[in-house]
Amino acid sequence: MIEQLGQVMLYVEDQEQSKKFWTEKLGFTVVSDINNGMRIITVAPKDEAQTSIVLHDKKKIEEMSPELNLSTPSLMFYAKNLEELYEDFKAKGITVGEFMKMPFGKVFNFADDEENYFAVMEK
Repeated sequence: MIEQLGQVMLYVEDQEQSKKFWTEKLGFTVVSDINNGMRIITVAPKDEAQTSIVLHDKKKIEEMSPELNLSTPSLMFYAKNLEELYEDFKAKGITVGEFMKMPFGKVFNFADDEENYFAVMEK
């Protein structure tokens, strides 16, 4: 039985730029940055987070497993004080979508430097 989401694989063109986006702009922490022939960077909102994001080199994964669909996964993040976070993202130059109040709560989307889109919902 699956009990929780452990990692989300994100296939990126530039691992270093992606690492900077997640850590410098969003405030995530680097859980690990391993290079044993293939660099694997793991980031998370905080060290003890239950779910982390693994930043894989898209070209290397394509070479190893050409059958994989390397499209961007859809990620939904939960946050408190969504209006404040939205304004913070805008101030940092992060591409953000419209701030919306939906029946299930407040939500907006944002893009990383490679135009991969993610969503944040107030929880």
